[in-house]
Amino acid sequence: MAQKTQEKGLNGAAAPVVTEPGRVRNVVLVGHSGSGKTTLVEALLAATGTISRAGSVTEGTTVSDHDPAAIRQQRSVSLACAPLVHQDVKINLLDSPGYADFVGELRAGLRAADAAVFVVSAVDGVDDATVALWEECAAIGMPRAVVITRLDHPRADYEETLATCQEAFGENVMPIYQPMLGDDGQSVAGLIGLVTLRVLDYSQGYPPRVGEAEPEHLNPIADDRNALIEGIIAESEDESLMDRYLGGELISTDTLLPDLEKAVARGNFYPVIPVCAGTGVGLDALLDGLVSGAPSPLEHDLPVVTGVDGSPRPPLTCDPDGPLVAEVVKTTIDRHVGRVSLVRVFSGTLRPEQTLHVSGHGLAERGHPDHDADERVAHVYSPLGAQLREVPYAIAGDICAITKSGSAETGDTLSSKDNPLLVEPWSMPEPLLPIAVVAKSRSDEDALAKNLARLVAGDPTLRLERNADTHQLVLWTMGESHADVVLDRLRAGGVELDTEPVKVALRETFGAAAKGHGRHVKQSGGHGQYAVCDIHVEPLPRGSGFEFVDKVVGGAVPHNYIPSVEKGVRAQLERGLAAGYPVVDLRVTLFDGKAHSVDSSDAAFQTAGALALREAAAAGQVTLLEPIDEVVVKVPDTYVGAVMSDLSGRRGRPLGTESDAGGYSLVRAEVPATELVRYAVELRALSSGAGTFVRTYARHEPMPAHLAEAVKKEAATR
Repeated sequence: MAQKTQEKGLNGAAAPVVTEPGRVRNVVLVGHSGSGKTTLVEALLAATGTISRAGSVTEGTTVSDHDPAAIRQQRSVSLACAPLVHQDVKINLLDSPGYADFVGELRAGLRAADAAVFVVSAVDGVDDATVALWEECAAIGMPRAVVITRLDHPRADYEETLATCQEAFGENVMPIYQPMLGDDGQSVAGLIGLVTLRVLDYSQGYPPRVGEAEPEHLNPIADDRNALIEGIIAESEDESLMDRYLGGELISTDTLLPDLEKAVARGNFYPVIPVCAGTGVGLDALLDGLVSGAPSPLEHDLPVVTGVDGSPRPPLTCDPDGPLVAEVVKTTIDRHVGRVSLVRVFSGTLRPEQTLHVSGHGLAERGHPDHDADERVAHVYSPLGAQLREVPYAIAGDICAITKSGSAETGDTLSSKDNPLLVEPWSMPEPLLPIAVVAKSRSDEDALAKNLARLVAGDPTLRLERNADTHQLVLWTMGESHADVVLDRLRAGGVELDTEPVKVALRETFGAAAKGHGRHVKQSGGHGQYAVCDIHVEPLPRGSGFEFVDKVVGGAVPHNYIPSVEKGVRAQLERGLAAGYPVVDLRVTLFDGKAHSVDSSDAAFQTAGALALREAAAAGQVTLLEPIDEVVVKVPDTYVGAVMSDLSGRRGRPLGTESDAGGYSLVRAEVPATELVRYAVELRALSSGAGTFVRTYARHEPMPAHLAEAVKKEAATR
């Protein structure tokens, strides 16, 4: 048995400390928004005495939803850690948001956890987004269990929900307990263990009275019990077990339970447990199942590790005495404590007063430049939601928190100063909803920059872009709710800001060849200004860029002023001609001009070059070019028709469809970027939250004339 100490935290609560990785379970709760994950966490914390009473989501008093945005929206918006102890095992519950906008927090929870519990409401069932999450867990081999909650709701239907789970998640999803109704014939008052045949009676409250099943209990559960036993035997490593069972032998509980626990830990079998958080039904069954069935950190594969230079290193083992390797899975900013880093320790032991090497690589395109630094950790904490309780150490396999790191960002690796290492980063979704932000005043600009840097450091699903073409500061987010949370946090940091419509980086070019005459002559006493130039402009193929050709003969434009003409032309190209966008893909030929021996100058010929280009534009039919993106949309097969119709309505050109795993299809199309500004939101609505997409720039193409004219008119009014 692991030695366990209790350390007093800031609020006087006890924080569990373990000395053996085998006495740790890291479990992430997964499910759609409103399925009851946070309420379940509260019930489990109260049932184990971790907190004195369960908080309420509607009242904003839960351990998990301590973020002001979560309290306002009454749903989880960030990952929260809530450790508890059951049967001398520390269970780190990771409550993840269920809304699709916060999938980055879910990915962080999957990285920190060794098993996932899918929480499904007996009222709402399973949606397409939850099925997608199940497939995502399957792809990484994550062991899973299913908890059916809200059994006390008037519209709850356990049997239908169970059937839906089995249809959505697969045949190895099987109940290991069956609900028992109370005397009123409606409320759930107990559970029957399908393997153990034990009855858990909650009619007098929690904890339950435990007894053996009576004969009248056996017939209603016979079919489910037989199916469960056959499923367990099919996963057993004992090949003779099936023959013995088919031969009529009664297989003992002592034989079945170890096989069940092994199958769950390997990720081959997915037990279903009915739970009612409000009455306590099933809480002890779930806790027992997490202790016995969920894998410990010793049984879960660890991420690949290299040197900070990318050099190969031996695979990690979950050894408290091994080299220190930990990862920051979440970063938050606390107004009192400062930066708080939630850390999963993979190897070694993290101790206070220790100097760590902080390394972050591979997220430069997200606004996280590669960085390496040595920092001293003053304290190590066990987090309980927002509460930090100091502990003497955190061993391999455990989850802890450190504070006040100057450089640690989400996804960074923490290792020994003498042996710096780098953990392979986990996959992060690409943010696809842009929000243009602007400080209300010049005095807010510095505060905006500082707060943005903090937010981006903590949230890898955010991308900050200062668009050189549109001169906008653009935050790329995961969706409207994500954007709302980000803006709330910026304003809470004392920043006065506004949002504005996002501009798409258009281009301009010439639709036909034209000539331009630039004459800049001024005389106002003393040296004047004199420059005349004649140019010929012709469009080039897309992607050719800009060419300047000198065909002046006879010294009409002195050789030393020809670069000045080019400089003036280039400056005008950057400023635009019709709508203020850069001009591309054309050749400008200087073929004639005039100069004055006294009044000509570099500045005069720059001005003349710009004037000549503007005159050519007036006759050359300036065309607006819009960016075209190649889009790949992944949706369930049932939504393919709707998605293709929608893309066509966005002026998209279909490139084809292909089947993908798990009943999904990939729809490929080329779509103007102007039609994709809010596509992240609109696709989610179109596909019930199950659709995702990626986009890559393809090229610029001419914008339809009626749309181009509207852009030009708008530019003329600015």
